[in-house]
Amino acid sequence: MSETTTLSPGPGAGAAPDTADYRSIWGFLRELEFRQGFIEVGGVRTRYAEAGSPDLPTAIMLHGTGGHWETFAPNLGALSEHFHCIAIDMVGNGFSEKPNYDYEIPTYVRQVLGVLDHFDVEKAHLIGMSLGAWVCAAMAVDHPERVDKVILMSPAGLIATASNMARIRAERTAAVNNPSWESMHKVFAHLIADEANRLPDLIALRQAIYRRDDTRETIDHLLILQDAEVRDRNLIPEEKWASIQAPTLVVAAGKDHSEYMSTAQTVARLIPRAEVLEMPGVAHWPHFEDAATFNPAAIAFLSR
Repeated sequence: MSETTTLSPGPGAGAAPDTADYRSIWGFLRELEFRQGFIEVGGVRTRYAEAGSPDLPTAIMLHGTGGHWETFAPNLGALSEHFHCIAIDMVGNGFSEKPNYDYEIPTYVRQVLGVLDHFDVEKAHLIGMSLGAWVCAAMAVDHPERVDKVILMSPAGLIATASNMARIRAERTAAVNNPSWESMHKVFAHLIADEANRLPDLIALRQAIYRRDDTRETIDHLLILQDAEVRDRNLIPEEKWASIQAPTLVVAAGKDHSEYMSTAQTVARLIPRAEVLEMPGVAHWPHFEDAATFNPAAIAFLSR
């Protein structure tokens, strides 16, 4: 990540801060022509961001558990020069509607299909991280006719690790019940390796989401995939990963949890037309933490 916003004191302002570099999500978005809005998809009010000409090939972008479209802020500018990018808050996440039922993988897949239909897109590239990568893979397995190429970052959906599920459930439940700055920071400590890349307004955005009544009321629906029995029935078995025919780029983040590293290595071996992008210096959000590496690699892969 290299975007900076330079601050200077205005009239009557006090002394300038010790550093002139203030890093913000808006450092990536301020010159980008994009639209944020809400659409109705399968009865769910869905928040989205759209950038790039609709005449370009479409790329759907999916975040991870408890996430929101801003995870792709460092990527939209570069990718939208080549693709019609649509990043969504998945059902039960971010500022999208949070209905009173469990959010399992078929629920997310139906939402993605609805987004494609809403924008009259027959076939799209899919870019997903963690839970979003799991949904992308499920789309490629069950709806290959709607999928062009796939990018899987820090992928989930192959195995279930009890310790990781327990950590996610405990960490996110605690953050929702006590949405303090400190609890938000603990969440991001597992997502972004470098403290300098845990941008304050990114943490504040997650805090605003976790402070919402609907987030607190539906957190068990969101975390249902951290239940062993439910997770098991949603996992994609090896033979189905091997059935994916879409060209696939698997991004392996070197400082990520071992479950995601193992999954990345295994699915890259299973998917016939897969290749691997190693990003050793980053954790669970490789596209955010090192956009300078991810963006050109993603553009080159999707443009072939």
